[in-house]
Amino acid sequence: MIEGKKIYLTQEGLERLKNEARNLGEFKLLKTKNEVPKILQSEDLNPEYLSFQEDLSLLEARLADLGYIIKNAEVIKMPPKEKQNIISLGATVVVEVDGQEDEFEIVGSLEANPSIGRISNESPVGKALLGHEVREEIVISSPVKTVYKIKDIKYHVA
Repeated sequence: MIEGKKIYLTQEGLERLKNEARNLGEFKLLKTKNEVPKILQSEDLNPEYLSFQEDLSLLEARLADLGYIIKNAEVIKMPPKEKQNIISLGATVVVEVDGQEDEFEIVGSLEANPSIGRISNESPVGKALLGHEVREEIVISSPVKTVYKIKDIKYHVA
């Protein structure tokens, strides 16, 4: 991850990550307090100990990732009323593509999931739509040229 780069999250997404960090921290404490296997088994390293160390390092890596994300998180906020006609992070956008309507919410890359209608602000479509208004047409060429006609922009109260 790029140092100091803002990570855009919904309030719910940030809370979910904080809960995960808290739960993993508690789990690590319990695991290291109660379940540390002996280092040596006769003259060889105990395989249970090696497995424990590997699990612990994976847990610590995830905790470090979560800490970094939480430290650099910026919660997506609804824009002021006079700017709600412009697409920005958090907008739910209705577009027409090849005569078909499609709707998706523009979120940060960590919460993007196209299968449930959430696209990243860093994706080609998300990036191209940011800053545009209803009735504008956006042409995206990746790899096929596609025209997105913006039909509606909505923001939900957080």
